[in-house]
Amino acid sequence: MNGVWLLVITYFIIAVVLVTIVLMLIQKSKINSIKKEVLELDKEKNLIASTPVLSELAKIETIIKNDKMEGKYKNWQYRFKVIKDKKLVKINDMLIDLDIMVDNHNYKDAKEQIARVGMEVYKVRNAANHLMGEIKEITVSEEKYRNIITKLKTKYRELSNEFQSHKSDYGEVENAIDLQFENIEKKFLDFEVVMEQNEYNEVVHVVKALDTMIDHMTIVIKEVPNLVLLALQLIPKKLEEIQTNYAEMIDEGYALDYLNIPYNVEEIMKNITAIMDRVKVLNLEECLFELKTVLEYLDSLFTDFENERLGKKLYEDNIEDFDKKLKRTNKIVGDIFIQMDDIMNMYDLTADDVKIIEDVRVRLLETSKAYEKLCLDAEEHIVPYSKLAKELELETNLLQQLEQDLDISLKSLGSMYDDEVRAKEQLDEIQVVLKQCKLRIRSYKLPIISNNYFVELAEANEAIGEIIKELEHKPTQIKILNTRVDTARDLVLKLFNTTNEMIRTAQLAEMAIVYGNRYRSELEEVDMGLTNAEKLFYKGNYKGALETGINATSLVEADIHQKLTNIYGKEI
Repeated sequence: MNGVWLLVITYFIIAVVLVTIVLMLIQKSKINSIKKEVLELDKEKNLIASTPVLSELAKIETIIKNDKMEGKYKNWQYRFKVIKDKKLVKINDMLIDLDIMVDNHNYKDAKEQIARVGMEVYKVRNAANHLMGEIKEITVSEEKYRNIITKLKTKYRELSNEFQSHKSDYGEVENAIDLQFENIEKKFLDFEVVMEQNEYNEVVHVVKALDTMIDHMTIVIKEVPNLVLLALQLIPKKLEEIQTNYAEMIDEGYALDYLNIPYNVEEIMKNITAIMDRVKVLNLEECLFELKTVLEYLDSLFTDFENERLGKKLYEDNIEDFDKKLKRTNKIVGDIFIQMDDIMNMYDLTADDVKIIEDVRVRLLETSKAYEKLCLDAEEHIVPYSKLAKELELETNLLQQLEQDLDISLKSLGSMYDDEVRAKEQLDEIQVVLKQCKLRIRSYKLPIISNNYFVELAEANEAIGEIIKELEHKPTQIKILNTRVDTARDLVLKLFNTTNEMIRTAQLAEMAIVYGNRYRSELEEVDMGLTNAEKLFYKGNYKGALETGINATSLVEADIHQKLTNIYGKEI
């Protein structure tokens, strides 16, 4: 038990020692941090004290030439004395108090004092820097502005040489530019005066004025030749060409009122005068843009002239062809309507057929009126040829569509006439075939003709009669007529096939009986079969007679069927 207590006490002592050591380290770290901050503030104070204000003031003392500059010099001396003898001394006293606080381990107050000292150092440093900046503004001004003026003079000489080398390019603006160069030279003299008098506040304004004037002269020297060239040469020349072209085209009958050229030319000349007045006082703002806009407008007029010439050529090239097409179409439509009553009496036209033709006539009338107006406008020269050409192209397209619709209508009428002619031709052909059927049935004297033949004959005759009735009926209904023709043709062809089949079967049956007669005496069954075949033949059952005759003969000749096929060259 004593051992346990001994161990606990040992651990407690070790913990106390460790905590004590940690606290001591933390305290030492705080002290070191505070001392470091104090050292930095002292260093800042010394840097402020070492600001080379006095050396810069010594430079100022050598260039004082007026009361204004002397007043500034004394003000700067006073301000530096305040910084050095009052503000820095105050900071030094605050640092001494701070050291005492640290030595007395009064760290809380020391931290607050550090913040106060830091604020004072910041204020004094800014005051010293501001003072130094004001002084240097004077001490370095001469060198700085001399360098700037040297560059400006170089630029000025380059501009002056450029102007003198191409003086003729500046025309009426030459005197204004000479005067502006003189003003710049005077500004250079003003610079020397203010520099001599050490009026550095005025130097800034003089240098800025020179810089602005020379920048402006750079633009002037660069742009004025182009402005003079455009305003006094290129644009006047184009105006003269436009007026000449305008007059010639008016004499040739072109309608150009829509271009409003006389008024626009007058306004352009006024505008050029106003621009040149501005250029003469070297006010170049927007001048080049305005002149280029005028030039683009004039170029567009030449394009308009060319479009009018092209429009006239297109109009004259196409109007004659359009006239011919229009007259031809009018004649066709006129002829159709002259014969319309006869056509309607001849054919059973549908409402659509009549509507198409009537619509074509109405559209043709509108196109004819538009054509007359086109010709009148062209004769009176009140509409530009470019517009006439477009309108003529539009009317040509409409006429072309009209011709296509008319062609469809004419094809419809032509188709009706063709169908009627074809129906008559087919009627003749059908009647010829029917006649052949009758002659053929008569030429082969059959003992009996089947009822089926007479039924089909009656149907064919009736169908032919319907064709004849439809052809005689006015107006002719072409669809019904075509149906009648198709029906009659099918029935006559059916009769034709029936006739041929009946005659062929009768012929084969008769041949089969005749061929088998040679075997009547040899076999009683053959004799009986052939006798039955004869009975069927005379009753008109030719197919039955053929089959019975072949079956009887096949008792003697098994290949009788093939022999008859070979003899007559057809399959039985």
